[in-house]
Amino acid sequence: MAKPLSFTCTECGAAHAKWSGRCEACGAWNSIIEEKPLSSGPGARGLGARRGHAVALEPLADETPPPPRTECGVAELDRVLGGGLVPASATLVGGDPGIGKSTILLQAAAAFARRGLSTVYVSGEEAAAQVRMRAQRLGLGQAQVALAAETNLRDILTTLDAERPDLVVVDSIQTMWLDNVESAPGSVAQVRAAAHELTNFAKRRGSAVILVGHVTKEGQIAGPRVVEHMVDTVLYFEGERGHPFRILRAVKNRFGPADEIGVFEMTGHGLSQVANPSALFLADRGEPAPGSAVFAGIEGTRPVLCEFQALVAPAPHGMPRRSVVGWDAGRLAMVLAVLESRCGIPFSGLDVYLNVAGGLRIGEPAADLAAAAALLSAREDAALPAETVVFGEVSLSGAVRPVSQTENRLKEALKLGFCKAIVPPGSNAPASGDMALMPTADLAGLAGGVFGAG
Repeated sequence: MAKPLSFTCTECGAAHAKWSGRCEACGAWNSIIEEKPLSSGPGARGLGARRGHAVALEPLADETPPPPRTECGVAELDRVLGGGLVPASATLVGGDPGIGKSTILLQAAAAFARRGLSTVYVSGEEAAAQVRMRAQRLGLGQAQVALAAETNLRDILTTLDAERPDLVVVDSIQTMWLDNVESAPGSVAQVRAAAHELTNFAKRRGSAVILVGHVTKEGQIAGPRVVEHMVDTVLYFEGERGHPFRILRAVKNRFGPADEIGVFEMTGHGLSQVANPSALFLADRGEPAPGSAVFAGIEGTRPVLCEFQALVAPAPHGMPRRSVVGWDAGRLAMVLAVLESRCGIPFSGLDVYLNVAGGLRIGEPAADLAAAAALLSAREDAALPAETVVFGEVSLSGAVRPVSQTENRLKEALKLGFCKAIVPPGSNAPASGDMALMPTADLAGLAGGVFGAG
Protein backbone atom coordinates (compact mmCIF):
# COMPACT_ATOMS: atom_id res chain seq x y z
CA MET A 1 0.00 0.00 0.00
CA ALA A 2 1.42 3.39 -1.01
CA LYS A 3 2.21 5.80 1.78
CA PRO A 4 0.07 8.95 1.87
CA LEU A 5 1.82 12.10 0.74
CA SER A 6 1.81 15.33 2.69
CA PHE A 7 2.12 18.80 1.19
CA THR A 8 3.15 21.74 3.38
CA CYS A 9 3.34 25.48 2.73
CA THR A 10 6.82 26.82 3.45
CA GLU A 11 5.40 30.28 4.20
CA CYS A 12 2.76 29.52 6.84
CA GLY A 13 3.17 25.77 7.52
CA ALA A 14 -0.38 24.85 6.48
CA ALA A 15 -0.90 21.20 5.47
CA HIS A 16 -2.60 20.29 2.19
CA ALA A 17 -3.88 17.01 0.82
CA LYS A 18 -2.53 17.71 -2.68
CA TRP A 19 -0.24 20.14 -4.39
CA SER A 20 -1.53 23.43 -5.75
CA GLY A 21 0.10 26.56 -7.05
CA ARG A 22 -1.36 28.84 -4.37
CA CYS A 23 -1.69 28.25 -0.64
CA GLU A 24 -5.30 28.80 0.44
CA ALA A 25 -4.25 29.65 4.00
CA CYS A 26 -1.81 32.52 3.38
CA GLY A 27 -2.20 33.21 -0.34
CA ALA A 28 1.47 32.61 -1.21
CA TRP A 29 2.30 31.29 -4.67
CA ASN A 30 4.62 28.33 -5.38
CA SER A 31 5.20 27.76 -1.68
CA ILE A 32 3.72 24.24 -1.32
CA ILE A 33 6.22 21.38 -1.26
CA GLU A 34 5.93 17.63 -0.81
CA GLU A 35 7.07 16.15 2.47
CA LYS A 36 7.49 12.39 2.78
CA PRO A 37 6.24 10.80 6.03
CA LEU A 38 8.67 9.09 8.38
CA SER A 39 9.17 5.42 7.49
CA SER A 40 10.61 4.42 10.85
CA GLY A 41 10.75 5.63 14.40
CA PRO A 42 9.25 5.00 17.82
CA GLY A 43 5.80 3.57 17.35
CA ALA A 44 6.03 3.36 13.56
CA ARG A 45 5.79 -0.45 13.54
CA GLY A 46 4.46 -1.17 16.98
CA LEU A 47 6.57 -2.28 19.92
CA GLY A 48 9.20 -3.86 17.69
CA ALA A 49 10.26 -0.56 16.13
CA ARG A 50 13.80 0.71 16.56
CA ARG A 51 13.99 2.94 19.61
CA GLY A 52 15.94 6.17 19.90
CA HIS A 53 18.55 7.10 22.49
CA ALA A 54 17.52 8.67 25.77
CA VAL A 55 18.02 12.44 25.95
CA ALA A 56 19.83 13.85 28.97
CA LEU A 57 17.58 16.21 30.92
CA GLU A 58 18.90 19.20 32.81
CA PRO A 59 17.27 21.20 35.61
CA LEU A 60 15.95 24.62 34.67
CA ALA A 61 17.27 26.09 37.94
CA ASP A 62 20.92 25.66 36.94
CA GLU A 63 22.84 28.91 36.47
CA THR A 64 24.26 29.51 33.01
CA PRO A 65 26.78 32.31 32.45
CA PRO A 66 25.87 34.88 29.78
CA PRO A 67 27.42 34.25 26.37
CA PRO A 68 30.71 36.02 25.64
CA ARG A 69 30.42 39.01 23.35
CA THR A 70 32.80 40.91 21.11
CA GLU A 71 32.10 44.59 20.54
CA CYS A 72 33.07 46.10 17.20
CA GLY A 73 33.42 49.63 18.55
CA VAL A 74 30.44 50.99 16.57
CA ALA A 75 28.07 51.75 19.44
CA GLU A 76 24.90 51.77 17.31
CA LEU A 77 25.63 48.33 15.84
CA ASP A 78 26.65 46.87 19.20
CA ARG A 79 23.40 48.21 20.69
CA VAL A 80 21.24 46.48 18.07
CA LEU A 81 23.13 43.20 18.50
CA GLY A 82 22.39 43.32 22.23
CA GLY A 83 25.87 44.34 23.38
CA GLY A 84 28.14 42.76 20.77
CA LEU A 85 28.60 39.73 18.57
CA VAL A 86 27.98 36.30 20.11
CA PRO A 87 30.04 33.28 18.93
CA ALA A 88 28.14 30.46 17.19
CA SER A 89 25.27 32.83 16.37
CA ALA A 90 23.44 33.26 13.06
CA THR A 91 22.19 36.72 12.09
CA LEU A 92 19.97 37.61 9.13
CA VAL A 93 20.06 41.18 7.78
CA GLY A 94 17.35 42.30 5.34
CA GLY A 95 16.63 45.56 3.56
CA ASP A 96 15.61 47.20 0.30
CA PRO A 97 18.02 47.13 -2.66
CA GLY A 98 20.60 49.91 -2.47
CA ILE A 99 19.79 50.82 1.13
CA GLY A 100 23.34 50.07 2.32
CA LYS A 101 23.33 46.45 3.57
CA SER A 102 26.62 45.54 1.90
CA THR A 103 28.19 48.82 3.02
CA ILE A 104 27.37 48.45 6.70
CA LEU A 105 28.38 44.77 6.77
CA LEU A 106 31.70 45.50 5.10
CA GLN A 107 32.30 48.23 7.67
CA ALA A 108 31.24 45.82 10.45
CA ALA A 109 33.55 43.08 9.12
CA ALA A 110 36.49 45.50 9.12
CA ALA A 111 35.60 46.72 12.63
CA PHE A 112 35.46 43.17 14.03
CA ALA A 113 38.72 42.32 12.24
CA ARG A 114 40.37 45.23 14.05
CA ARG A 115 39.18 43.66 17.31
CA GLY A 116 41.13 40.51 16.52
CA LEU A 117 38.43 38.32 14.94
CA SER A 118 39.43 36.35 11.86
CA THR A 119 36.83 37.44 9.30
CA VAL A 120 35.74 36.07 5.93
CA TYR A 121 33.49 38.06 3.55
CA VAL A 122 31.78 35.87 0.93
CA SER A 123 30.08 37.73 -1.93
CA GLY A 124 27.76 35.94 -4.32
CA GLU A 125 26.69 39.14 -6.09
CA GLU A 126 29.99 40.93 -6.75
CA ALA A 127 33.50 39.99 -7.76
CA ALA A 128 36.28 40.28 -5.22
CA ALA A 129 37.67 43.27 -7.15
CA GLN A 130 34.33 45.12 -6.75
CA VAL A 131 34.28 44.48 -3.01
CA ARG A 132 37.89 45.63 -2.77
CA MET A 133 37.08 48.88 -4.62
CA ARG A 134 34.19 49.59 -2.25
CA ALA A 135 36.47 48.95 0.72
CA GLN A 136 39.01 51.43 -0.64
CA ARG A 137 36.27 54.02 -1.17
CA LEU A 138 35.22 53.55 2.46
CA GLY A 139 38.79 53.82 3.71
CA LEU A 140 38.97 50.12 4.62
CA GLY A 141 41.54 49.02 2.08
CA GLN A 142 43.97 47.79 4.76
CA ALA A 143 41.39 45.83 6.78
CA GLN A 144 42.41 42.25 7.56
CA VAL A 145 39.34 40.67 5.92
CA ALA A 146 39.58 37.63 3.62
CA LEU A 147 37.42 37.90 0.48
CA ALA A 148 35.75 35.21 -1.60
CA ALA A 149 33.46 35.52 -4.63
CA GLU A 150 31.60 32.20 -4.82
CA THR A 151 28.05 30.87 -4.93
CA ASN A 152 28.66 27.09 -4.62
CA LEU A 153 27.83 26.46 -0.97
CA ARG A 154 29.63 23.10 -0.90
CA ASP A 155 32.91 24.79 -1.85
CA ILE A 156 32.27 27.64 0.59
CA LEU A 157 31.64 25.30 3.53
CA THR A 158 34.73 23.24 2.68
CA THR A 159 36.82 26.41 2.75
CA LEU A 160 35.26 27.61 6.01
CA ASP A 161 35.82 24.22 7.66
CA ALA A 162 39.50 24.51 6.80
CA GLU A 163 39.92 28.17 7.79
CA ARG A 164 37.63 28.15 10.88
CA PRO A 165 37.07 31.93 10.97
CA ASP A 166 35.47 33.73 13.90
CA LEU A 167 33.07 35.69 11.66
CA VAL A 168 31.57 34.91 8.25
CA VAL A 169 29.52 37.39 6.21
CA VAL A 170 27.51 35.90 3.31
CA ASP A 171 26.12 38.39 0.79
CA SER A 172 23.55 37.19 -0.03
CA ILE A 173 21.67 34.03 0.95
CA GLN A 174 19.57 34.22 -2.26
CA THR A 175 22.67 33.72 -4.43
CA MET A 176 23.88 30.57 -2.67
CA TRP A 177 23.52 27.31 -4.60
CA LEU A 178 23.47 23.71 -3.36
CA ASP A 179 24.11 21.05 -5.99
CA ASN A 180 22.00 18.44 -4.19
CA VAL A 181 18.82 20.58 -4.34
CA GLU A 182 17.05 20.40 -7.69
CA SER A 183 15.96 24.02 -8.10
CA ALA A 184 17.35 27.33 -9.24
CA PRO A 185 19.33 29.64 -6.92
CA GLY A 186 17.02 31.95 -5.01
CA SER A 187 14.13 29.49 -4.94
CA VAL A 188 12.38 28.58 -1.71
CA ALA A 189 14.09 25.17 -1.52
CA GLN A 190 17.57 26.59 -2.19
CA VAL A 191 17.23 29.45 0.31
CA ARG A 192 15.92 27.17 3.04
CA ALA A 193 18.64 24.54 2.46
CA ALA A 194 21.44 27.14 2.29
CA ALA A 195 20.26 28.86 5.48
CA HIS A 196 20.09 25.49 7.25
CA GLU A 197 23.64 24.54 6.20
CA LEU A 198 25.13 27.90 7.20
CA THR A 199 23.31 27.96 10.53
CA ASN A 200 24.44 24.40 11.21
CA PHE A 201 28.03 25.44 10.41
CA ALA A 202 27.79 28.32 12.91
CA LYS A 203 26.62 26.02 15.69
CA ARG A 204 29.08 23.24 14.83
CA ARG A 205 32.24 25.35 14.47
CA GLY A 206 31.43 28.18 16.89
CA SER A 207 31.69 30.85 14.19
CA ALA A 208 29.35 33.81 14.01
CA VAL A 209 27.57 33.94 10.64
CA ILE A 210 25.84 37.02 9.21
CA LEU A 211 23.55 36.45 6.23
CA VAL A 212 22.22 39.13 3.90
CA GLY A 213 18.64 38.61 2.70
CA HIS A 214 16.70 40.34 -0.05
CA VAL A 215 13.22 41.66 0.69
CA THR A 216 9.96 41.45 -1.25
CA LYS A 217 7.92 44.44 -2.39
CA GLU A 218 5.93 44.11 0.85
CA GLY A 219 9.14 44.68 2.84
CA GLN A 220 9.47 41.10 4.14
CA ILE A 221 12.62 39.01 3.73
CA ALA A 222 12.28 36.96 0.56
CA GLY A 223 12.08 33.19 0.87
CA PRO A 224 10.36 30.93 3.40
CA ARG A 225 9.61 32.35 6.84
CA VAL A 226 11.32 29.30 8.33
CA VAL A 227 14.66 31.02 7.56
CA GLU A 228 13.82 33.71 10.14
CA HIS A 229 13.05 30.95 12.66
CA MET A 230 16.38 29.21 12.01
CA VAL A 231 18.61 32.18 12.82
CA ASP A 232 19.19 33.75 16.22
CA THR A 233 18.84 37.40 15.20
CA VAL A 234 16.86 39.14 12.47
CA LEU A 235 17.77 42.74 11.60
CA TYR A 236 16.04 45.04 9.13
CA PHE A 237 17.88 47.93 7.51
CA GLU A 238 15.34 50.69 6.84
CA GLY A 239 15.38 54.14 5.32
CA GLU A 240 14.02 56.35 2.57
CA ARG A 241 16.03 56.91 -0.59
CA GLY A 242 15.60 60.68 -0.28
CA HIS A 243 16.91 60.82 3.30
CA PRO A 244 20.48 60.20 4.43
CA PHE A 245 19.35 58.47 7.63
CA ARG A 246 19.28 54.68 7.96
CA ILE A 247 17.68 52.67 10.75
CA LEU A 248 18.99 49.23 11.74
CA ARG A 249 16.17 47.56 13.65
CA ALA A 250 16.23 44.23 15.54
CA VAL A 251 12.93 42.39 15.14
CA LYS A 252 14.23 39.17 16.71
CA ASN A 253 17.17 38.64 19.04
CA ARG A 254 17.78 35.57 21.19
CA PHE A 255 20.71 37.27 22.91
CA GLY A 256 19.27 40.73 23.58
CA PRO A 257 16.21 42.98 23.41
CA ALA A 258 14.12 43.03 20.26
CA ASP A 259 12.86 46.28 18.67
CA GLU A 260 16.18 47.96 19.47
CA ILE A 261 17.34 50.42 16.81
CA GLY A 262 20.62 51.87 15.66
CA VAL A 263 20.68 55.12 13.67
CA PHE A 264 23.21 55.78 10.91
CA GLU A 265 23.77 58.54 8.38
CA MET A 266 24.84 57.81 4.81
CA THR A 267 27.84 59.92 3.86
CA GLY A 268 30.41 59.92 1.09
CA HIS A 269 32.66 57.73 3.25
CA GLY A 270 30.02 55.15 4.15
CA LEU A 271 27.67 54.93 7.09
CA SER A 272 28.46 56.93 10.21
CA GLN A 273 26.70 56.32 13.50
CA VAL A 274 24.39 58.93 15.04
CA ALA A 275 24.82 59.24 18.79
CA ASN A 276 21.78 61.48 19.36
CA PRO A 277 19.07 60.57 16.83
CA SER A 278 16.43 62.83 18.41
CA ALA A 279 18.51 65.95 17.75
CA LEU A 280 19.16 64.77 14.21
CA PHE A 281 15.50 64.08 13.37
CA LEU A 282 14.52 67.52 14.69
CA ALA A 283 17.52 69.43 13.29
CA ASP A 284 15.64 71.08 10.40
CA ARG A 285 12.57 71.95 12.43
CA GLY A 286 11.99 75.70 12.58
CA GLU A 287 9.20 77.74 14.14
CA PRO A 288 5.97 75.88 15.04
CA ALA A 289 3.81 75.49 11.95
CA PRO A 290 0.30 74.11 11.36
CA GLY A 291 0.30 70.37 10.82
CA SER A 292 3.43 69.68 12.88
CA ALA A 293 3.62 67.72 16.16
CA VAL A 294 6.68 66.35 17.94
CA PHE A 295 6.24 62.80 19.21
CA ALA A 296 8.22 61.45 22.16
CA GLY A 297 8.56 57.75 21.41
CA ILE A 298 10.46 54.71 22.66
CA GLU A 299 12.42 52.53 20.24
CA GLY A 300 13.71 49.47 22.06
CA THR A 301 15.33 50.85 25.20
CA ARG A 302 16.03 54.40 24.00
CA PRO A 303 13.70 57.42 23.80
CA VAL A 304 13.54 59.03 20.36
CA LEU A 305 11.84 62.28 19.41
CA CYS A 306 10.56 62.77 15.87
CA GLU A 307 8.19 65.04 14.00
CA PHE A 308 4.76 64.08 12.64
CA GLN A 309 3.77 66.23 9.67
CA ALA A 310 0.19 66.41 8.37
CA LEU A 311 -1.45 68.15 5.44
CA VAL A 312 -5.21 68.40 4.91
CA ALA A 313 -6.53 69.79 1.61
CA PRO A 314 -9.83 69.67 -0.31
CA ALA A 315 -10.11 66.65 -2.58
CA PRO A 316 -10.20 67.98 -6.17
CA HIS A 317 -12.16 65.09 -7.71
CA GLY A 318 -14.43 64.08 -4.85
CA MET A 319 -12.33 61.00 -4.07
CA PRO A 320 -10.29 61.85 -0.95
CA ARG A 321 -6.84 60.32 -0.64
CA ARG A 322 -5.25 58.91 2.50
CA SER A 323 -1.47 58.79 2.18
CA VAL A 324 0.90 57.95 5.02
CA VAL A 325 4.69 57.51 5.17
CA GLY A 326 6.45 56.09 8.22
CA TRP A 327 3.29 55.05 10.10
CA ASP A 328 0.61 52.39 9.84
CA ALA A 329 -2.13 53.32 7.37
CA GLY A 330 -4.65 51.32 9.41
CA ARG A 331 -4.02 53.40 12.52
CA LEU A 332 -4.39 56.60 10.48
CA ALA A 333 -7.81 55.42 9.32
CA MET A 334 -8.74 54.60 12.93
CA VAL A 335 -7.69 58.02 14.25
CA LEU A 336 -9.63 59.78 11.48
CA ALA A 337 -12.72 57.69 12.26
CA VAL A 338 -12.46 58.52 15.98
CA LEU A 339 -12.08 62.24 15.23
CA GLU A 340 -15.21 62.15 13.06
CA SER A 341 -17.45 59.99 15.24
CA ARG A 342 -16.35 61.05 18.75
CA CYS A 343 -15.32 64.67 18.20
CA GLY A 344 -17.60 65.67 15.34
CA ILE A 345 -14.70 66.88 13.19
CA PRO A 346 -15.30 65.68 9.61
CA PHE A 347 -12.52 64.74 7.22
CA SER A 348 -14.76 63.56 4.40
CA GLY A 349 -14.02 65.31 1.12
CA LEU A 350 -10.50 66.14 2.30
CA ASP A 351 -7.19 64.68 1.20
CA VAL A 352 -5.08 63.64 4.21
CA TYR A 353 -1.31 63.25 4.05
CA LEU A 354 0.75 62.15 7.05
CA ASN A 355 4.52 61.84 7.17
CA VAL A 356 7.13 60.97 9.81
CA ALA A 357 10.06 63.28 9.10
CA GLY A 358 13.54 61.81 8.68
CA GLY A 359 12.54 58.42 7.24
CA LEU A 360 11.84 56.85 10.65
CA ARG A 361 9.10 54.21 10.89
CA ILE A 362 6.95 54.38 14.01
CA GLY A 363 5.05 51.32 15.17
CA GLU A 364 4.05 51.89 18.79
CA PRO A 365 0.43 52.88 19.64
CA ALA A 366 1.71 55.80 21.76
CA ALA A 367 1.97 57.80 18.53
CA ASP A 368 -1.84 57.98 18.14
CA LEU A 369 -2.17 61.25 20.04
CA ALA A 370 0.70 62.91 18.15
CA ALA A 371 -0.85 61.93 14.81
CA ALA A 372 -4.25 63.24 15.94
CA ALA A 373 -2.65 66.51 17.09
CA ALA A 374 -0.91 66.95 13.73
CA LEU A 375 -4.16 66.26 11.84
CA LEU A 376 -6.14 68.69 13.97
CA SER A 377 -3.41 71.31 13.64
CA ALA A 378 -3.44 70.97 9.84
CA ARG A 379 -7.24 71.04 9.56
CA GLU A 380 -7.68 74.05 11.84
CA ASP A 381 -4.57 75.78 10.42
CA ALA A 382 -3.34 76.39 13.96
CA ALA A 383 0.09 75.46 15.28
CA LEU A 384 0.62 73.63 18.53
CA PRO A 385 2.14 75.64 21.41
CA ALA A 386 5.87 76.12 21.00
CA GLU A 387 8.28 73.57 22.52
CA THR A 388 5.55 70.95 23.04
CA VAL A 389 5.79 67.18 22.75
CA VAL A 390 2.83 64.80 22.44
CA PHE A 391 2.32 61.11 23.19
CA GLY A 392 -0.55 58.82 24.17
CA GLU A 393 -2.63 55.94 22.87
CA VAL A 394 -6.12 56.65 21.52
CA SER A 395 -8.92 54.12 22.04
CA LEU A 396 -11.97 53.67 19.81
CA SER A 397 -14.06 55.54 22.37
CA GLY A 398 -11.84 58.60 21.93
CA ALA A 399 -10.20 58.25 25.35
CA VAL A 400 -6.45 58.76 25.72
CA ARG A 401 -4.82 55.80 27.43
CA PRO A 402 -1.54 55.87 29.39
CA VAL A 403 1.67 54.47 27.87
CA SER A 404 4.85 53.00 29.30
CA GLN A 405 8.14 54.78 30.13
CA THR A 406 6.55 58.20 30.49
CA GLU A 407 9.45 59.52 32.55
CA ASN A 408 12.06 58.50 29.98
CA ARG A 409 10.10 60.22 27.21
CA LEU A 410 9.84 63.44 29.18
CA LYS A 411 13.50 63.39 30.20
CA GLU A 412 14.57 63.13 26.57
CA ALA A 413 12.25 66.02 25.68
CA LEU A 414 13.74 68.13 28.48
CA LYS A 415 17.27 67.50 27.21
CA LEU A 416 16.27 68.90 23.81
CA GLY A 417 14.68 72.03 25.24
CA PHE A 418 10.99 71.09 25.28
CA CYS A 419 9.09 72.48 28.26
CA LYS A 420 5.48 71.40 27.59
CA ALA A 421 3.92 68.00 27.04
CA ILE A 422 0.42 66.86 26.04
CA VAL A 423 0.17 63.55 27.86
CA PRO A 424 -2.40 60.97 29.03
CA PRO A 425 -4.03 61.59 32.41
CA GLY A 426 -2.10 60.33 35.42
CA SER A 427 1.33 61.07 33.95
CA ASN A 428 3.96 62.50 36.29
CA ALA A 429 6.58 65.08 35.40
CA PRO A 430 10.26 64.10 35.90
CA ALA A 431 11.81 65.11 39.19
CA SER A 432 14.52 67.20 37.54
CA GLY A 433 13.73 70.00 35.12
CA ASP A 434 10.80 72.30 34.48
CA MET A 435 8.19 70.44 32.41
CA ALA A 436 4.58 71.66 32.24
CA LEU A 437 2.16 68.79 31.65
CA MET A 438 -1.17 69.15 29.86
CA PRO A 439 -3.15 65.98 30.72
CA THR A 440 -5.69 65.12 28.04
CA ALA A 441 -8.45 62.64 28.87
CA ASP A 442 -9.85 62.29 25.34
CA LEU A 443 -9.57 63.61 21.80
CA ALA A 444 -12.48 65.97 22.34
CA GLY A 445 -10.48 67.68 25.07
CA LEU A 446 -7.47 67.97 22.74
CA ALA A 447 -9.61 69.43 19.94
CA GLY A 448 -11.42 71.92 22.16
CA GLY A 449 -8.72 72.81 24.65
CA VAL A 450 -5.78 73.21 22.29
CA PHE A 451 -7.31 74.08 18.93
CA GLY A 452 -10.80 75.33 19.88
CA ALA A 453 -12.38 72.86 17.46
CA GLY A 454 -15.19 70.40 17.88
